[in-house]
Amino acid sequence: MKVLQQLFNFYLNASVHVALSVYALTYITLIAFGITYHEAVLYFVFYATITGYNFVKYFGLAKFHHRSLAAWLKAIQIFSLICFVLMCYYAYQLPLKILSYILVFGVITFFYAIPFLPKRLFIDKHHNLRSIAGLKVYVIALVWTGVTVFLPILSNNKPINTDVLITATQRFMFVVLLMLPFEIRDLKYDSLKLSTIPQKIGVIATKIIGGVLAAFIFLLEFFKDEVLETYILSLAMILIVTVLFVMFSTVHQRKYYSAFWVEIIPVIWLILLKIL
Repeated sequence: MKVLQQLFNFYLNASVHVALSVYALTYITLIAFGITYHEAVLYFVFYATITGYNFVKYFGLAKFHHRSLAAWLKAIQIFSLICFVLMCYYAYQLPLKILSYILVFGVITFFYAIPFLPKRLFIDKHHNLRSIAGLKVYVIALVWTGVTVFLPILSNNKPINTDVLITATQRFMFVVLLMLPFEIRDLKYDSLKLSTIPQKIGVIATKIIGGVLAAFIFLLEFFKDEVLETYILSLAMILIVTVLFVMFSTVHQRKYYSAFWVEIIPVIWLILLKIL
């Protein structure tokens, strides 16, 4: 039982779980636009997510404790290196213009963790993008939107039309919606200077914002030129589930409430869409 618990914790801490969610959202975009399964894009997104998230999460730890790394961190570093190699393998299969596009989000991820801007912009000593007050959730939503919507569209030579732009807007709002339980949970950890959404408007107002976001996401679907009934049904179901998770979020959550259950919502959405 202890071994299973350790494997599960490694699965979460090594960012495999969040990578599955990003993979699922990318796959959902392919389905929504009638694009056949694109292995190179999907696996690139999966391994790039693991590489990027682990770099952001553990850069500081590895930097300051590289001579005495805990066994679990060493394991994650080795795992991340393997994923980086696999990411490069699938990146090699993508067109050069797509790699140029990917580079933009790679740079954002890099500066999300690495200090590079003047001290006066930051709320702590780290001087990176996630330290800028109120910016973290929107940077994450921007990167997820670029990777899960525009990357599969551009990789398959589809035009950036109105439907794509609406989907990108929906995806940005959906990621922000998914982040709200995390923002509420982290109230007990975050510095007040971070200016997260719950810090600025309170928990109750944050939950109301979540409901409003879900309503906007759903209504935007009807402004598309091509509307799929199965997609609308799956979207409605997953928005209800997500809003419920937001509404039941508390500062003192169970350990896996956000880290597992909220993050698995995109995977559930993909499964629903495939079933329907």
